[in-house]
Amino acid sequence: MKNQKIEKRPVDILIDRYAEFHKKPANRYINYICVPLISFSILGFVWSIPFPHLNFLGSYNGYLNWGSFLIALVIYFYMKLSPIISYIMLIVLFVFTFCIIQLEGWQKTGGPILPQMCVVVFVTANIIQFIGYRIEGKKPTSAENFKFLGIEPIWLLSLVLKRFGVKY
Repeated sequence: MKNQKIEKRPVDILIDRYAEFHKKPANRYINYICVPLISFSILGFVWSIPFPHLNFLGSYNGYLNWGSFLIALVIYFYMKLSPIISYIMLIVLFVFTFCIIQLEGWQKTGGPILPQMCVVVFVTANIIQFIGYRIEGKKPTSAENFKFLGIEPIWLLSLVLKRFGVKY
């Protein structure tokens, strides 16, 4: 019994592989800030891509868009890895969506243009992340595998869940 090896779940393998690129505290702190910003900016930019007007949706027309499809795909990907993580990420994405809708309203009243703001946030956060990778002495994770772009948020969420003792 003691010699039995416990097989890791795919979610644990992906999170562990991503964590290998973030050993130094400075790089980890950079990622704590930049990962949510990058995730938010990607969703905001995709949300703002023009979507066909569907009359049957009525007043809900603006809420079904490319961002909605992105959320569905991401949640499906996370659900296959870990249902608990997918539920929590769905709540996080709802918060992001609420903020994006508020920013769209601000844009209509003369505020910043949402897609441009998302591009600026995305580029800035990625530049800062590249600095973190430079500190770490490793190449960016996305250079190794594009799937890591989807793993970044759940890596961060896994750290929070571990701190509170929640098994995912």
